Amino acid sequence: MPDIKPCPECGSAEQYAYKEEFDPIETMGGSLLPSLQKGIFSTAKYLPVVCADCGNMRFFAAEDARKRLIDSKDWHRVRKL
Repeated sequence: MPDIKPCPECGSAEQYAYKEEFDPIETMGGSLLPSLQKGIFSTAKYLPVVCADCGNMRFFAAEDARKRLIDSKDWHRVRKL
């Protein structure tokens, strides 16, 4: 599980993460992280975190999906503004 910091929206420490990373196909019917899955018939998993005070929701990509980012031809590094 990633180190969850206070909510970036309201600063609250009341952050709640789901019990485990899960596959978005099982819940939403699609992939939130295209091209970062393990195999052709799978999707990349992620961990949702919700702030109990303001409702801000964040999604953290699973480690195996993050490892594929650097070599991906579909994802590019965002430069600081």
